[in-house]
Formats: sequence, C-alpha cells, structure tokens
Amino acid sequence: MSTATRTDAQSPAPHDADSHGLIRVHGARENNLKDVSIEIPKRRLTAFTGVSGSGKSSLVFDTIAAESQRLINETYSAFVQGFMPTLARPEVDVLEGLTTAIIVDQQRMAADARSTVGTATDANAMLRILFSRLGRPHIGPPSAYAFNVPSVRASGAITVERGARKAVKATYSRTGGMCPRCEGRGAVSDIDLTQLYDDSKSIAEGAFTIPGWKSDSFWTVRVYAESGLLDPNKPIRSFTKKEMHDFLYREPTKVKVEGVNLTYEGLIPKIQKSFLSKDKEALQPHIRAFVERAVTFTTCPECDGTRLSEGARSSKIEGLSIADACAMQISDLARWVRGLGEPSPGSSSGGCTTVAPLLAKLGQTLDSFVEIGLGYLTLDRPSGTLSGGEAQRVKMIRHLGSSLTDVTYVFDEPSTGLHPHDIQRMNELLLRLRDKGNTVLVVEHKPEMIAIADHVVDLGPGAGQAGGTVCFEGTVEGLRAGGTVTGRHLDDRAALKETVRTPTGTLPVRGAAANNLRDVDVDIPLGVLVVVTGVAGSGKSSLVHGALPGQPGAADAGIVSIDQGAIRGSRRSNPATYTGLLDPIRKAFAKANGVKPALFSANSEGACPTCNGAGVVYTDLAMMAGVATTCEECEGRRFDASVLEYRLAGRDISEVLAMPVAEAEEFFGTGEARTPAAHRILGRLVDVGLGYLTLGQPLTTLSGGERQRLKLATCMAEKGGVYVLDEPTTGLHLADVEQLLGLLDRLVDSGKSVIVIEHHQAVMAHADWIIDLGPGAGHDGGRVVFEGTPADLVAARSTLTGEHLAAYVGS
Repeated sequence: MSTATRTDAQSPAPHDADSHGLIRVHGARENNLKDVSIEIPKRRLTAFTGVSGSGKSSLVFDTIAAESQRLINETYSAFVQGFMPTLARPEVDVLEGLTTAIIVDQQRMAADARSTVGTATDANAMLRILFSRLGRPHIGPPSAYAFNVPSVRASGAITVERGARKAVKATYSRTGGMCPRCEGRGAVSDIDLTQLYDDSKSIAEGAFTIPGWKSDSFWTVRVYAESGLLDPNKPIRSFTKKEMHDFLYREPTKVKVEGVNLTYEGLIPKIQKSFLSKDKEALQPHIRAFVERAVTFTTCPECDGTRLSEGARSSKIEGLSIADACAMQISDLARWVRGLGEPSPGSSSGGCTTVAPLLAKLGQTLDSFVEIGLGYLTLDRPSGTLSGGEAQRVKMIRHLGSSLTDVTYVFDEPSTGLHPHDIQRMNELLLRLRDKGNTVLVVEHKPEMIAIADHVVDLGPGAGQAGGTVCFEGTVEGLRAGGTVTGRHLDDRAALKETVRTPTGTLPVRGAAANNLRDVDVDIPLGVLVVVTGVAGSGKSSLVHGALPGQPGAADAGIVSIDQGAIRGSRRSNPATYTGLLDPIRKAFAKANGVKPALFSANSEGACPTCNGAGVVYTDLAMMAGVATTCEECEGRRFDASVLEYRLAGRDISEVLAMPVAEAEEFFGTGEARTPAAHRILGRLVDVGLGYLTLGQPLTTLSGGERQRLKLATCMAEKGGVYVLDEPTTGLHLADVEQLLGLLDRLVDSGKSVIVIEHHQAVMAHADWIIDLGPGAGHDGGRVVFEGTPADLVAARSTLTGEHLAAYVGS
C-alpha cells in the first residue's frame, strides 16, 4: 500500500468550500417571529430556549427544518411529489447553508392495530429472516413469520397465447404468518347482541337500539324491514334459523327498496364496518359509549395474543419461537441474539455462521434500544401505546448507527419522559451525533440538556405576540450572565416543603399486576399532592393509568385522568371550540347586535362562502402536490364580510379569535364585553399557563404539554375528586414551573386529590407524598421502592430518585 507524499512547504489557503460553516437565517416571520436573523454554527449542538410560545418551534421546525425538507422534495419528479405532504415555503427572506434535516419529534406513532415496536423499526424484519434461515422445523420464507401476511392458496387455469392456444393448469400459494382467527391483531371482538336490538320486538315495532338507527332511516332500518328477506312484523326471537342467519350474517346482497337499488348486509358485518373499523377515540361521545357497551375485546384464543399462525409459533431456534422472542424484554433479547453467534457444540443453531452479518446487525439494533434507555420494551408492544418521549427515542434508533454525516438533526425536547438518571445518557447520544460531523438543533427546557450545548439561542422575552425576538445568542455561560428570563432561571432550585399536608383518606391499590407490576399493594393518600416517580419503564403509568382505575374505591373517588394524547378534531378545532368558550362569546355578540348566534360560527351561517369558514382554499393539482392558499375573499379571517360588521366593544369576531388568552381574559372581564361565562373559562386557561395561545389557534399545532394543559383547564370545571396528570411540566419553561406548582396547590386546597406522574425534581420537592417505583425498568422494576415524604426520600437516598432529588435540593 502506498501513500502520496506532500511536497508543498506551506499549508494551502482555505478552500472556498470550507467557508460554509453557518446556517444563516434572515428575516424569519413565521407565526410570531419578528424578522428574526441569526447564524447557527454547523457541526455543533445548538439549544433553542425560551418560554412556551416564544417562537422556538416556529424558528427550528417551521422555518429551518420545513425549508430543508421542502427543497429536498422539490428534487423529486412531479409524479413522486404527488405522494408527498405539501410543504409551503416559510415566511423568511434568506435561508443559506441548509443541509438535509431529519426531524425527530414527539408525535405519537401510528395507532394501527398491527403496528408494533418491532414493525416500526427494522428489528422484526431481521428476526423474520433469522427464523426463516435457522428455525426448525423450516416452514417457509420470512413472510411465513409475519403476522401482517395472510396465507393464500389459489388454483385454476391460464391460457398461454403462444403458437397454438393452450390451457395450462396453475396453482399459487403463499405462506404467511398471520393468525387466521384474529387476522394478526392479537385480539378478537365479541359483540353483545342485546345491545343491538330488543328481541322481544319486531323490526316494525322499533327493535333496534343502535344510536342513529331510526325507523324511517332509508339506509339502515328500512333496508332490513323492506328487503323481503325478513318478516318485519315478527318478533326477532321468533325468527327461523335461516332468518336469523340472514339477519345477522348474510353476505352483501342487492335488494330494492321503493325502486331504489340498495345493498342488504347482515347486522354483524354492518356494525363492524360502520362502527368498529373507525378509531374509537374519533367517534362522537354517545357513539363511543355504545361501542364500549356493545363490544368487548378479548385475547385471541387461537394464537394467545401473539398474532401468529400455528406454523409460525411451532418453528423455533434454541427452543424459542419468534413469538417468544418478540415477547422478551429487548435487553434480554439482545443477550440471546449475541449467544446465537457463539453456539455450543451440538446446538440446533449450528448454521449461525451463515447469518453472521444478520446477527451482527440485529444485535446492533437491539443494543441501540438498550443504549437509548428503551431496553425495557418488547418488540410486540403496540406502537400506539408508546408515550411521546418513547416514540421520539424509538425514531432515534435508526439514526444512531447511520453513516450519514453533515446532516441536521432536529429534536423536540428529547428529555421528555426521562428520569434525571437517564438524561446523562441522552446527552451522550446527542454529543455522539454531533461528533460524527452533524448539526444538532435541540428545543429544550431542562438545564441539564442546555448545559451541553455549544451554542444557545434564547427567544422571547414573552410568549405569543410578546415573543418572537432573539434575546440572547452565545454560550451557556453567556446565557447565565445575560439577564434573560431563561438565564435568570437556569440555576433555579425548588426547596423541600417545610410542612406537608395531612391526608384525608387513602385510595388502596391491591394486587396490581398490569404490565410489569409485581402484585403491588400501595395506599395512595387522598387530599394531598402525590407524585409518582421512577425511571422510564419502572411501572408508573401501569400503576396510575392501568391499575388504579380498576380498584374498588376508584369509582367513588371520581378519577379524572388527563394525559398528553392527541385531541380529536378537525383542522377547524381550536381552544375556543374545545373548551366551550365560543358558545358564550357567540351569544354575547348576538345579544349586542340583535342577531342570532349562528352568524358568529365559522362552521355555520357566518362562514365565508368562498373557503367555507376554513380561512384557506385547498387546490388539488392532480398528480402534483396540492396547495393551501389564504382565502382572498376573507383574507384568512374565516367569516363572511357582513358578519365582520357586527362588533362587541369595538372588536369583530375574527379579531376576538386572534386574541391571546390573557388579552381575551381582560377583554371579557370588564366593560361592554363583560361575559362571566367566558371569563371563567379564560381564567382557567391562564391558570394552566396557556395565556399565550390565541383563541383560534388550530389544535393540530399544539404540543403534547399544551394539549394536556388544555384538557386540564377543561376538566377543572368537572366535579371529579381525583385528578391524575401525566408529566404536566412537559413543554414548560423553568419560569413557568412555579406557576404550575401554584396551580396544583390551588387544586389540592380546593378539596381535590392530585396524583402526578413526574420526573421534574421541582415537582418532587413540592409534593406532600412520593411513591417511587423501580428499582429499574421493565422486569427490573414494577415494585414500590419508597413511600413517604420528599424529606424522607432525600434523607434515605435509598433509590436513584432519592439520590438525584438530594443533589437537586443541595442536601
């Protein structure tokens, strides 16, 4: 091997290509940004800080990352672009130095019944190949181990048009791994027929008890009554065996009702298609209540919930089937896979050397799960059950071993859902991505993660219209001395409470065994602030969301569970519609102007006729990506021009919906616009720290933490006695945590019991009682390792939580 010899005596002048070391942003005006101009160093870790709503996401996600992805999409043909999401050019004058952006956000993963942690990564695909090579007995190719692939068999004849026409017999078969009973879902639904109809009545007498099925309904009841297949005047319990089969299970059949061609179908498949094929959470409340009454989901008795066919379960490696492997904790599975690389003499996996590269890659992927703090998961865990933080870390897995460099990785609060013990590990992963030559942009509030940044951009000074400017740009030490809101609060530490409240009773949990819980017995105090802690995967959610609601005393306690799950609704939904705020506002406008309230609804009579109240016009460009443009008629205000002539205290309805919550609270609190019903709702929104949101902001743009606080503001009007919150500090700036603690105190002082799952040490220190689960994650957790006051936890330092809380409060 030879190497070239340098002959030049002096180093050459810098190459022009090396001068592009910055991402330059000039004149960014997306959302609330006010002509922001910054320069971000490439191949460094930059943290974006600021209070909630200050413009961090608008700058990082909606400007930098969005433009990078838009430019990449434009390199594809128009045909390919037609299958891609539409990305409009952000409001910015200049964007230079962009590289390919990879967004690792907290959007929850698809909740499809067949989507699991294994299918969402490459782990399942590699396991299927492994079993197709080494599994005994051999049952077929990788598809034979896939629960998403059904077995197919067909036979017939084909005509070959070659010379003399000749018919040739043909057969086709494909071996899939799908359980035929549950179709790869792992659960089967059982419909309670008594909830569908009253069998003592005839169809003509109104036997159906299904919501929306009225006697004059042309598409439902009348199809059954006038199909000619059934006697509509005979009580259902008197149907013959054939009539009952036609009534419940008949295949789709063309019938005529009053001369109109309609399709008759058995009641069971009709219910399955019309109700069970939809996401239950997206159904209207009364329909959802009906589905919960009428349908029970039980583990498939044929595959025992593994989703796999008998053949797939019978093929094994070292005594383990692919179902067993997917049910193992990933940390244990990684050890098992490593063991296959070194088979003992006489083992059934003697052919492992032929799949050594596959074993190495699979082991690397599984080790990445462990390294990123997700070793407690299993590959058969439904992906829809992952939290936002877990989903974000699962998305990171494919990037950890990537050979790509000079990529911009964009993270949205990667500390979400992480115990203080795990944050150091996440920091190391982010620094490793940077050290490979990548640009890492992190939107973050946690001081421990801000501390590792090479560069900090602090936005503010306030939220909403009070934010959108760069308050500081520089190093972490410069931020501490810079005097901004973030800088002043960066070293905040909450002190332990001098006195704690006395419980008014207890809510006993006995024999809790959901997920990894090990027959946990614990008494949760009532009338106080209880914080449930522990490392990620220790069993906190399993205890509070899984086991607690089913306990004997839970129903009487009136538990109101408030999580960070998506809020169902269209792009027209906003905080005003979700909280019920728009009703009193519409009535106030109607009363002041002597007209009817429906005029002040963008979804009703007051809607702009051009955009139908959407504010934008969606244009379909056939095979090219469609575009959304601001409606020229209403200029995005959503209302008809005549409606905007009606005013309340000098403001029209569109101007009111453009108000931030804090401004609206003042507006509806006094003077001509005084509306007590609206003012009460707005007060609750301010209490939960959402004063910066505008009333008309689409719900689809809210973060997980904002969604949870919006739900909390709505639930504060309910009569529940126990509030359960899941990491309410998510997305909260350091300066806002104190306000949240004050809100939790007010809830408890008003007679409520508050149970909080939380990793933030300030909330732990402020608790009256702590329940710490662990000691580890997965099968290393699931036990209560401490119960008591925060002061006792700090004094004992017997758990990981105790050690970190002691360090936080300076004990």
